[in-house]
Amino acid sequence: MRIQERFVFAKIIVLTVFAIVAAAGFGGIIGDRVGASASGPTPGVTGAPGEANCTACHSDFVVNTGTGSVALGTIPPNYLPGQQIPISVTTAQADAVIYGFEMTAIDSLGREVGTFTLPSQVPPQMQITSTIIDVNQRRYVSHTVDGVIPTQFGSKTWNFTWTAPSRRAGKIRFYVAGNGANSDGSPGGDYIYTADKATFSGSAISNFDADGISDIAVWRPSTGVWYSLNTTNSGFQASQFGSAGDVIAPGDYDGDGITDQAIFRPSSGTWYVRKSDQSGYIITQFGIAGDVPVVGDYDGDLKYDLAVWRPSTGVWYIQRSSDQSYDIRQFGISTDLVTQADYDGDGKTDLAVWRPSTGVWYIWRTGDNGYTIEQFGLNGDKPVQGDYDGDGKSDLGIFRPSNNVWYLLRSTAGFTATQFGFATDILAPADFDGDGLTDIAVYRNGTWYAQKSDNSGTIIVNFGLAGDDPVPSGYISH
Repeated sequence: MRIQERFVFAKIIVLTVFAIVAAAGFGGIIGDRVGASASGPTPGVTGAPGEANCTACHSDFVVNTGTGSVALGTIPPNYLPGQQIPISVTTAQADAVIYGFEMTAIDSLGREVGTFTLPSQVPPQMQITSTIIDVNQRRYVSHTVDGVIPTQFGSKTWNFTWTAPSRRAGKIRFYVAGNGANSDGSPGGDYIYTADKATFSGSAISNFDADGISDIAVWRPSTGVWYSLNTTNSGFQASQFGSAGDVIAPGDYDGDGITDQAIFRPSSGTWYVRKSDQSGYIITQFGIAGDVPVVGDYDGDLKYDLAVWRPSTGVWYIQRSSDQSYDIRQFGISTDLVTQADYDGDGKTDLAVWRPSTGVWYIWRTGDNGYTIEQFGLNGDKPVQGDYDGDGKSDLGIFRPSNNVWYLLRSTAGFTATQFGFATDILAPADFDGDGLTDIAVYRNGTWYAQKSDNSGTIIVNFGLAGDDPVPSGYISH
């Protein structure tokens, strides 16, 4: 063994022993942590909710104060059930000698989600460990003693695969900690960095800047101009697309994670879509006068499909973006209100209607071709389906103008009722705070009111004019 290799190995041994000793001070989960520390970092130090970070041992510098970084590679803005996503983690520090990392993936409740697959390496440079955080088990990918040598001068990159769960789980966030170590034989003088990224299950509607957060946005029928207030930089966008008499049909038609400007022209049954990926336009006749656009991803390819519902016959017409084939299905009657959404978490929009005369929801689930028939609501209510509990499944929801109450039957969190808004407001629920949960929201003559899903307060923003259509209203029945 060369002198430098011995020196590096000595550093690893010292850090490992130090991690074992430090774990004894945490309590409650010592057994899990000590076992993992024998061959790599202690599990549970990524900086995720409920966790410390690696400065618990490497404490000379405050986290994220050095000149280096830890970075996650490209994470798609939205994921499909069962999708295999390549993950890369890079720890960089110009003057470091060895490098380490630890990463986990959790849902909005702090539970592990998805599975990790490591490449075949001899000797292995990564490992999977686990521990318990706030009663939830979490799994981690981290380096081994053989995986700390830099890929190139100043940095080390690890590559592995994360597989999404078989059903949507709402917002999933990846947390990672990286260590740029000086290899001086002690845990001192090392820099610790943390980072995180999220992927969504398609909950961020009206999202014009690809940050996973729904933007305050309107379409002005009198001029055909779209206005959006971006959350990334509070920037402002305005572009003309459409004309008076059109119906907005926003959605991600090109699969880039950004909402595309789209309208349906009832007079001719023509769709006009401006793709945000700069690949051009969709202009096609699909539908007839009197049809209702029913935006959604019916084939589960993360691209919205052209789709209409014909009230006169109760027939749905869908042109699938994956293969340009057609689905024609009779579902509903002329007096129903369409409530299409992904109710079973399989990544595909389900055919659904709400019948005002009886308050009954009828849902045709794509996951198992079964039906959900549920009475929820009264005549005079307005349906406001959305994922209000962040589990990746759309929930039954209605707004009652007679008392201004939102009644939600959440698929995981259960029933709730909230008074919010006025009978004359335009309903515009969407995820405005980026937590993966649909927020209760209304649009009132140029002013937006949204109740944060964590009940931490109300968002009030003046943006738009009386007569404008709030973009999130394009996803629900008017």
